[in-house]
Amino acid sequence: MYKTLLFFLLLSTSFSQTSTTSIFKSQEGFSFLVLVTLCSLIYYFIRQAKSGKKLWIRRIPALASVEEAVGRATEMGKACVFIPGIMDIDDIQTLAGLNILGSVARKTAEYDTELKVPVAKSMVLSTAQDVVKEAYYRTGHPDTFNESNIQFVTDDQFAFAASVNGMLVREKPAAIIMLGTFYAESLLIAETGNHIGAIQIAGTAETSQLPFFVASCDYVLIGEELFAASAYLSNDPMLLGSLKGQDYAKMLLMIFIVYGLLAELSIRLFYFPEFLSLLQYI
Repeated sequence: MYKTLLFFLLLSTSFSQTSTTSIFKSQEGFSFLVLVTLCSLIYYFIRQAKSGKKLWIRRIPALASVEEAVGRATEMGKACVFIPGIMDIDDIQTLAGLNILGSVARKTAEYDTELKVPVAKSMVLSTAQDVVKEAYYRTGHPDTFNESNIQFVTDDQFAFAASVNGMLVREKPAAIIMLGTFYAESLLIAETGNHIGAIQIAGTAETSQLPFFVASCDYVLIGEELFAASAYLSNDPMLLGSLKGQDYAKMLLMIFIVYGLLAELSIRLFYFPEFLSLLQYI
């Protein structure tokens, strides 16, 4: 009771001190409008997706080739390796990679293909085990799930690369999928995969590493394609609606930016003193 009274006393004191000021920042009105528009678009497209309307998303070759990579591994009787980057579970790219891991695991379960997932962080290990296990159970193949195939290697960057490279050279998997956060180890692993002749699909939002993936891999997810991949593969209405709503919001922002640039240019052009003097001279 005492704590409650103290809380309301402090709250009333705070309001009395700020009674002359508004709780809204008028200069942030445009930001508020953008936020409301974004939320409205996402909500609208989620409702559209849930009602059964097919939302068009452009074809992403790297994601369309996932089934091809798993099918090739099945035909050759070799494993498929999935590497979700080297960062921890709090990294957004790691989460995006783990989302895609679920879709890949469902395909390997359906095709009865061995899936190996080396990870560099202990928290990623437990999450990856749960994701793969759930995928195998959902496809009705719980007996083929092998928990030992999801392995914690080391949290040291180059020791992780060396260990993964050793595994690739020894076992020669038919498909290698690298989706997540990668740094200097990207080229080391990708070149090894290219050397053994595996089909490679890679993706990261680290722009400094994309050239190495483009040079060494068969298919590459560039930038935001990595984050859109889970919606593309799963066809979940919530994810599809969110993706479509964000795309339309970006398009509206681009229109606003172009409109602002044209307006500013016209103002500076027609009200620039030197330009007016030039017109008078002519």
